[in-house]
Amino acid sequence: MAAAVILARTLGCYAEVMTVTLHLDDAVAEALAAEAARRGQTADELAAALLAAQLPKAPRRRLTFAAVGASTSGRGAAEADEMLAEGFGRD
Repeated sequence: MAAAVILARTLGCYAEVMTVTLHLDDAVAEALAAEAARRGQTADELAAALLAAQLPKAPRRRLTFAAVGASTSGRGAAEADEMLAEGFGRD
């Protein structure tokens, strides 16, 4: 799996991914490769996971349609059959 996809999923978004080019010192690149091998990952996957761990989590989207049909009667869907039997919706 591409590192950018792992980063996008870790951050909670799927719409777009970003490609990032890093210029690392030889020692850092070697350490990254060694740690990735130890974890059974590619260096790209590990770099994406490490970067994602340092970023704030994406805020959860508000569902603006949630509770649009909220009841004010205090009766819920569990009582739907009873309300229909009482004539709910009949004029």
